[in-house]
Amino acid sequence: MSNDDGKVRRVLFLKVTLPTSDPSHVVSMVQATAPFYGLLGGTNIRILQNVDDKAQFIQEIEYETHEAFEVNRQRIASDLRVQTYIQAWKTVLGGVLNLEVYEDLTAKD
Repeated sequence: MSNDDGKVRRVLFLKVTLPTSDPSHVVSMVQATAPFYGLLGGTNIRILQNVDDKAQFIQEIEYETHEAFEVNRQRIASDLRVQTYIQAWKTVLGGVLNLEVYEDLTAKD
């Protein structure tokens, strides 16, 4: 979704498989990293647990960013703040982490 002020809306998925199905680790991590969401312009955050494999979790973050910022994803990925956040997830949770960004096509005019 692109609008007149040069911003685009994206949905970020952090997918993690943990050695345990205890959701308290994921919830505490999300609470501890809440200030990072301000950097993304986070507007909606959800934590989902797979009903068939309780050790799999997804954190969903809807955010808006400037279109120019979005275009240069490689620069963003190398940003120290982003790398620190991802490393914290990997270290604290001790699982495999995948990060994917999507555009919501249902939000198109």
